[in-house]
Amino acid sequence: MTAVLLTRRTLVATAGATLATGLSGLRVPARAQGLAPTPSMRGGANNYRPGAPIVERIGGGGFWMSGTVRRAGDGAPLAGQRIQIWAHTTEGHERDWHSHGATLTDTAGVFRLEMPQIVPAFGQPHGHLAYDSGDFRTVFLRPVMPSSKDTDLEAHFVLEPA
Repeated sequence: MTAVLLTRRTLVATAGATLATGLSGLRVPARAQGLAPTPSMRGGANNYRPGAPIVERIGGGGFWMSGTVRRAGDGAPLAGQRIQIWAHTTEGHERDWHSHGATLTDTAGVFRLEMPQIVPAFGQPHGHLAYDSGDFRTVFLRPVMPSSKDTDLEAHFVLEPA
């Protein structure tokens, strides 16, 4: 049997540890903060076309738009979610119907769609993406590319229930 010695040093150390962690920290497990939803970006909905068709590729390709879709809170990947993509490209303006297309996320919540090279519109090379399927709140994104010479662009969605 082990004898417990209660000395002044032990008492001070125990009290200090209790104050540092708080009483509740000793009995309640730590909880991670929930993953916050992605807010819609200003200008993201410009030239949006509800119901754009799901396509294998937009135009001749050569540029890749990709990203992920996850659920707010726990960050779980969301499969089968529809993401619409459009942009001002070497083959058309972002308002042209043939510059729009949609794709679905895979089982890991990843989407990827090939399209023509994005070129600057209003001085900025940028793409437009939208989640608008209805199970979650609609989110419009308008990511700007660091350079018009880039050949890919990523955008990530964290969605909250509608």
